[in-house]
Amino acid sequence: MHPAPSVILFSVLSGLGFGFLFMLDLGVIRPHGLGALLAFGTGYGFAIVGLLASTFHLGNPQRALLAFTQWRTSWLSREGWASVAALLLNLPVALGALGGGTPGLFGLLAAALCAATVLSTAMIYAQLKTVPRWNHWTTPLVFLTFSATGGMILAGLGWPAGLMCLVLGAVMLISQSLTQSRFAAHGSTLGRATGLDATGSPRIFAPAHTASNFVMREMVHSVGRKHAQKLRVIAVTCAAFLPAILLLALPAGLLSALPALILHLIGAFAQRWLFFAEAEHVVSHYYGRT
Repeated sequence: MHPAPSVILFSVLSGLGFGFLFMLDLGVIRPHGLGALLAFGTGYGFAIVGLLASTFHLGNPQRALLAFTQWRTSWLSREGWASVAALLLNLPVALGALGGGTPGLFGLLAAALCAATVLSTAMIYAQLKTVPRWNHWTTPLVFLTFSATGGMILAGLGWPAGLMCLVLGAVMLISQSLTQSRFAAHGSTLGRATGLDATGSPRIFAPAHTASNFVMREMVHSVGRKHAQKLRVIAVTCAAFLPAILLLALPAGLLSALPALILHLIGAFAQRWLFFAEAEHVVSHYYGRT
């Protein structure tokens, strides 16, 4: 599928923001006063910038509020409600931290909503049976692990964040291995899609139209195998293994956390670009792009 920059920014930055707020809500780190203002401001900043970036992918951004009406059936709507609830419930937690208080019950509820937001984002993609690579249990696991890892790095947790980076690397490799052949294993073919499989193996004789359309732009995308392999190496190395080395080898602090976070984000953007670029939609059969 087409890797839209707005959706990549949304999924990476909002995941990082809510992952960091999750750490603050659980009291993993407990900044007070101006430190709390800076910490919660950073979490809010990443989360809100990510959420705002998602609206740029909408055909009519002014209709974004309509998404909130479909919460019974839409994971996108559930994500919207969860994100708003998480941001609102983080306010009393942040105000309490400013005065030297601890997260308490509000913190636990806010942490649960932050996790629910990231899970809802992942389920937007994991629910799609038409994209076999996404329709797998590793999709929400990857999103949640990325969020937790980024949050721990941003929280400056040192070696625990380093260990989490190693967990992330393992999850990424497992996901790549299990989902790589999902499209072929799904068994969808042009014959099955058109109902002509009983007559043989049909092929595209001529395209239905001479110009590109919305479906081709958004649902059909090709990425070179060698190019994809290089990006996979960059994604795993930068998002997980290089930050792990820094965080495990150096003392906890800005000297290790800042370069680790930068590397992690480079890897996260590479992984998320591949997540969309390599996702084969079954509609591609109709355009002879499989």
